[in-house]
Amino acid sequence: MVTKITFSQKALINTIEIIEWYDKQSKGLGSRFFQALQKGYKIILKNPYFQIRYKDVRCLPLEKFPYMIHFIVEDEGNRTLILGIKNSHQDPKTWEDGTDANRCTLIINK
Repeated sequence: MVTKITFSQKALINTIEIIEWYDKQSKGLGSRFFQALQKGYKIILKNPYFQIRYKDVRCLPLEKFPYMIHFIVEDEGNRTLILGIKNSHQDPKTWEDGTDANRCTLIINK
């Protein structure tokens, strides 16, 4: 079980940009996206061992939105690094690994 989720700077920027885009499309849609994202993080906290898609990166698709959480499991499964939130309709070759040195740790209630 994962005890901590850490975010790359790229993941935080992705999240803000996506929420802002959805809010421009329809009022409240950004909040619904964020709720789906939080639900995904809770799933990762319970069990992070999804199939490896590329390199050591695992992906969790979000419910009702065409996005996937891209992440790696670190520290023998005790920590997960969220690399980015990517649109599943994009060419996978455009996905960056996002493993920059700038990280932020966020505690998510289970």
